[in-house]
Amino acid sequence: MWHNSYFIVPAVLLAAAGLYAAQTHQRVRHVPHPTGLPGRGLPLLDTAFLAGGPGRVVDTALVRMHLAEQIVINRAGLVTLTGAKPYDAVDQAVHNAVGATGSRELGALRRMVMRSAAVEEIGDRLADRGLMRRPERLQRARTARRLLWLAMLDVVVFTVLALLLDDNEALYEHPDLLIPGFLLLLGAVTLAVTSPAKGRITPAGQRQLSLMQGSTAWTPSSGVSPRLTGGAMLGAVALGGLAAAALDNPELEAAMLAAAAEEEAVRQAQASSSSSSSSSSSSCSSWSGGSSCGAADSGSTHHHSCGSSHHSSCGSSHSSSCGSSSSCGSSCGSSCGGS
Repeated sequence: MWHNSYFIVPAVLLAAAGLYAAQTHQRVRHVPHPTGLPGRGLPLLDTAFLAGGPGRVVDTALVRMHLAEQIVINRAGLVTLTGAKPYDAVDQAVHNAVGATGSRELGALRRMVMRSAAVEEIGDRLADRGLMRRPERLQRARTARRLLWLAMLDVVVFTVLALLLDDNEALYEHPDLLIPGFLLLLGAVTLAVTSPAKGRITPAGQRQLSLMQGSTAWTPSSGVSPRLTGGAMLGAVALGGLAAAALDNPELEAAMLAAAAEEEAVRQAQASSSSSSSSSSSSCSSWSGGSSCGAADSGSTHHHSCGSSHHSSCGSSHSSSCGSSSSCGSSCGSSCGGS
């Protein structure tokens, strides 16, 4: 026995999932403060974030501090402050990560600064301009699409039950298969129009990078002290990473590349963790990736712990403690953090 009113349940589930998918998809595309492309005038660390994520920001800042003789990085990868004043908020985050001891291991310092509020705010600023997509919104949109798939599966299950319970007696109404067919078509259309964005960089952000990766080497006009030489080198680090720039100190380059490789290994280890761990950390996702909550990290977006989305908190560590979706250590597109 079956009655077509039984399709109300899967219809309601599908409608709710479809509306949620459409809403999250729209939020991914929303640009709070749209402005024109700044051409080749994007600040140094903003460029580093756009091209390579939080890890690239830290690498660029450390090279800048090395050139300004604010820090010394030895062959063993130990970072020591020289006592000079920080140039901006990211430099201050480096000072805070080093702490009162005056020195800290490069890998640990890099991870802490990547998750700092100063670095997270750069990503927020780029997202507000429409050059990048917020990682927590991308994750929410993917979750909404999974729920929509489950709702469509419910329609299929109810349809199968309708056919099995139909006893072909005249006393009972036969199931109208046009109803589930329409619901599945509606779900398929919703999936099509809410297809996920590819990567964290928007088309506008890609155009911005193309402008800066022109035929001539880019030298930042802001984000570098007027007294500091090596602007072209810093521009190369910001756009292409450590491997693309010929640093004047091979030991420094080797130490920083080793720290970046260590971070990539941590990211891969976190990516292979159980699905339950991944789901528990997804609520804390931020620009630095998607690992576990609770790591030593103060920084978050807009003073929220865990670098998570606005109005949320999660313990302490940054979202995803570097390493995830967009993952640290990777390059410009979807990635976030590589050098």
